[in-house]
Parts: sequence; C-alpha cells; structure tokens
Amino acid sequence: LCLLTLICFGASRSGYAGLAAVELVFAALVLLAWSCRLPPRLPLLHWGWTDFTRCVIGAVLFLITSLIVIVGHRDGAGIAGGVFGILAGVLLGYDAFITLPTRQAHTAAPTGVYWEHWEGV
Repeated sequence: LCLLTLICFGASRSGYAGLAAVELVFAALVLLAWSCRLPPRLPLLHWGWTDFTRCVIGAVLFLITSLIVIVGHRDGAGIAGGVFGILAGVLLGYDAFITLPTRQAHTAAPTGVYWEHWEGV
C-alpha cells in the first residue's frame, strides 16, 4: 500500500510523496534487519518496540496526510493516493495493535507433566 500511495501521490500535483517513500524505506529497513536477525546495538533498542513505533508514527502520519489530500485536492490520482493512504494508515494501526510488545506476555512452560510421567519409573 505504501508503494501504491507513493505512485498515486507522485502522479498527483500534491507534494506528499515523501511520506510514502520514507515509510516504505523504513519498513524495508526494519524488515531487513529483523530477517537477518541483527542484534540491537543499544540496550534500549528492541525490534518489537522499533516496529511498534514505526507503525504508530506511520499510521498517524498516513491518516492525517491522506485526509488533507482528500479534502484539498480534486484530481483523481490525489484522491486515489488519499484512499490508499487511509487504508495504509488503518493497516499500520492494526499492525501496531497486534505487535504491541506489552501485549505479548511470556508464560512459563508447564513442567508438571514431565515430572509426573517420570516419577513412576
């Protein structure tokens, strides 16, 4: 959706193509760093929080910018870019909700079954 928004904003007379380009590059960099399993360099840097922060900032900026473009522009490419931007903002907000690191509580593995099985031997 970032790529579609970038193409539509680029074809439009609006100057908002930079937002879609920056969000596309940040998403690609986070995906590349996560898929290569790069260790975070700073103790405060955590891939879950980095992805969550990127999603929240992208969702807010896409929603605001897309609403401005839809209200202010009357060309077809600008309106299409605004609609794709709203969809991207909603999906980024949903991704932020799903990847919220505090929601993902770690639970201990059950060990009782293992020991109960071996006690009888």
